[in-house]
Amino acid sequence: MPARVLVAKPGLDGHDRGAKIVARALRDAGFEVVFTGIRQRIEDIVTIALQEDVAVVGLSILSGAHIALTTRTVEALRAADAGDIAVIVGGTIPPADVPRLLAAGAAAVFPTGTALDELVSQVRELTATATST
Repeated sequence: MPARVLVAKPGLDGHDRGAKIVARALRDAGFEVVFTGIRQRIEDIVTIALQEDVAVVGLSILSGAHIALTTRTVEALRAADAGDIAVIVGGTIPPADVPRLLAAGAAAVFPTGTALDELVSQVRELTATATST
């Protein structure tokens, strides 16, 4: 059974081209992908993640609110007793913010320009770890 990944666009950011490219790349690599569409509330992302039994939640954020939205997502998953779901984040992320996102609980960070092969490889590693524990 392929690993399930949720690709979500939290907040008010209405740009979804990158998220659609990532979703397609993951699908083409053999993952089962659920795409939420734009302007999702954190609570709704967590609900969908639980209902769809995903191993990874991928947040696509271009709005500059990546630290707050990632932190809120990680905290909401933990509060829902789903802290084992890995949260990854991609988008317009300054290099200086990567350590802050990792400290907030992100399992991986993919700034704009990350090669799709690298993203797929890291998601494979995360899902392999999740299914082997």
